[in-house]
Amino acid sequence: MLGPFSARPGPRASDPAAVTTTIGTAAGNASVPSDVSQDTAPSKEVLDSFLDLVRNLFPSNLVSATFRSYSTYYTKENGTYVKAEGEVEGMNILGLVVFAIAFGVCLRKLGPEGELLIRFFNSFNDATMVLVSWIMWYAPVGILFLVASKIAEGDDVGKLFAKLGKYILCCLLGHAIHGLLVLPLIYFLFTRKNPYRFLWGIVTPLATAFGTASSSATLPLMMKCVEEKNGVSKHICRFILPIGATVNMDGAALFQCVAAVFIAQNKQLPLDFVKIITILVTATASSVGAAGIPAGGVLTLAIILEAVGLPVDISWILAVDWLVDRSCTVLNVEGDAFGAGLLQHYVDRTKPASSVPQLVEVKTCVDPMPVPFEEGNPLLKSYPRPAADADRLEKESVM
Repeated sequence: MLGPFSARPGPRASDPAAVTTTIGTAAGNASVPSDVSQDTAPSKEVLDSFLDLVRNLFPSNLVSATFRSYSTYYTKENGTYVKAEGEVEGMNILGLVVFAIAFGVCLRKLGPEGELLIRFFNSFNDATMVLVSWIMWYAPVGILFLVASKIAEGDDVGKLFAKLGKYILCCLLGHAIHGLLVLPLIYFLFTRKNPYRFLWGIVTPLATAFGTASSSATLPLMMKCVEEKNGVSKHICRFILPIGATVNMDGAALFQCVAAVFIAQNKQLPLDFVKIITILVTATASSVGAAGIPAGGVLTLAIILEAVGLPVDISWILAVDWLVDRSCTVLNVEGDAFGAGLLQHYVDRTKPASSVPQLVEVKTCVDPMPVPFEEGNPLLKSYPRPAADADRLEKESVM
């Protein structure tokens, strides 16, 4: 049993994941310099952009949201730009994500009656992942031809490779800052303990994560090291770490933001403030559903690109994902471990003192009971034997 505080870790378990993932997406957006010139057409006002974002959160038609979204735009009439609003081409990702979250909560509230539909969606998700795994077997050949076509289309290959190198450096630098400074700082502020000593206890799982590029494959070793070397209780590890392997995707969120901005710059497409906010929100939401397998974050990158109207051209991202994804996985599992450590500190701090008195073993020295005098015939006299035969007494007659 988990004890009297067994119900408390649940609501707090998602706090570190939500905070660190949001910080990761913000760091990903802030770490990419902008070198795209703005278009001559007037950009949308900040108020209109936020209103469009709110309208898209609640689509009027779920089927229409799969290929159309609401937006404020400018049309040129008689040489001047006139503001208009309405539905435009492009998938409403935010509305679909909000509906999926609300629908999942409703299914959970139904209890046993909703289990059938939940099992259906789980089976559908598993079948989709099997299909994706089949496609991934042909990915190297496909990536080869995609990259070859992009090289043939480009005028300045050297400049293209320089941009790709900056993208890789930006991802690795963002992961290093988030993993070596931001996460340890959060852990230190809440626990007042040395975070790098905590990191030293999970060096082996981090190396495994870098080698396998899979959060799920690292999970058993991570649970063992966090329990044995960092002193986190077993029930917290087995509750937090499996959830974190699917929900807490700091590295994937940061990588997706950088990749989206890289694609926009490579296509010479401007990104205004509201699109940056949309990337942040969508990356945070989509990284929650990313699978803990190699190249799992690339599969959800298309959602972010569709949300901001960017072309789904991820050939260059796939070409270098073998390196970037390993760094993402290391950051993901590190965030899971720190989340377990924070929850352990919270439980230890809020655990009430037991009101049941503890039993203390008391040892007392008691002299052995004297041997009772045997009453018998007064005409018989007892004579003790040597120590070896102390238990036998020989009786003689005094007559």
